[in-house]
Amino acid sequence: MRFRHPDGTLVHAAYCTNVHAAEDLAGVLHQLAVYCEPIRERLGIATLGVGLWLARPVATSLVEDPAAVDRLRRALAERGLEVVTLNAFPYTGFQHEVVKKAVYSPDWADPARLEYTLDCARLLARLLPDDAVRGSVSTLPLAWREPWPVRRADAARRALDDLAAGVERIEADHGRRVRVGLEPEPGCVLETTEQAAAALRGTDPDRIGVCFDTCHLAVGFEDPAAALDTLAADGIPVVKAQAACALHAEDPHTKATAEALRAYAEPRFLHQTREAREAAHGSPLAVDDLPDALAGGLPGVRPWRIHYHLPLHGDPPAPLTATHDVLDRAIEGLFGGPVARTDHVEVETYTWPVLDRDGPPARDALVAGIAAELDRLRAGLLDLGLKSADQEGI
Repeated sequence: MRFRHPDGTLVHAAYCTNVHAAEDLAGVLHQLAVYCEPIRERLGIATLGVGLWLARPVATSLVEDPAAVDRLRRALAERGLEVVTLNAFPYTGFQHEVVKKAVYSPDWADPARLEYTLDCARLLARLLPDDAVRGSVSTLPLAWREPWPVRRADAARRALDDLAAGVERIEADHGRRVRVGLEPEPGCVLETTEQAAAALRGTDPDRIGVCFDTCHLAVGFEDPAAALDTLAADGIPVVKAQAACALHAEDPHTKATAEALRAYAEPRFLHQTREAREAAHGSPLAVDDLPDALAGGLPGVRPWRIHYHLPLHGDPPAPLTATHDVLDRAIEGLFGGPVARTDHVEVETYTWPVLDRDGPPARDALVAGIAAELDRLRAGLLDLGLKSADQEGI
């Protein structure tokens, strides 16, 4: 989907394909045919943005095979799809039976992370539509928080310098700009917006910035407006935004809430859990996964937020809720002002396959669900005064 902000910015909206399992080109092409094009048709739009996740094996094979990249470009064009952003956070195996902390490997102290990210940037430079101002690649916030000795922190900082130089060379080679956004996440070295801003001071803002994930923001009980002000004060760009809701438990001490939460304590993904504290007491109380919280790792006297990406258009069963308020305030902060704070926004509900204890949704149900999420995002952007770019004939 494409929108025109009142300041003239062309805003690209997409959904992230890390919800689908595919680790070769055939699997990616299958996604485009079975999910992406039907979602576009259901929305009734001329162009659907897809935030591709290309696992390391397929990214490497594409870099080494220009003919395969051309094949992918043709498939996108034939199905009315565009790619302006890649999700390079998961390295491989993101829909395996158990992922948990493996998603943070390799981290930014490992040269493999830099090589993979630059491969993704090279591919994106070749996939960008002609009228896109730039591309974006999202990546992990350096590493899981431990172990993180000084030598690894120093290696990661040098890697970010090499990253900036690398994407600058890609722009010189291809004539297309690609920026990389580090995505603050609970439990990581860069957990909060403030930590990310501090770490990125002195990096090249034309090459590196932040991926602003609204689920992660909610889990940390961060205020969207304050977070955006923090980034602006340090000159850190929002390279892309990820639209997602977190799971909220207002009264985690009750038996009904605990029973409802157990349905979300699943084995595939990590569900960092935070308990609110009064502002005077600082950061929220924290455990690394929802089962730890349910086993007594948190006192349960104040509300909990759980890192569980929920569909944008609905609520979980009562007494649980989704953080729609944080999502809406973040979207307003990004697009409701006189100047757009980013031009890329991506729906990232990768948890569809584990939302139901009965198993992953059928193909038609998944298509309908993702389309409903995108429709909810579309309505929010239109309410803020953006215009559908389809009306301009773009």
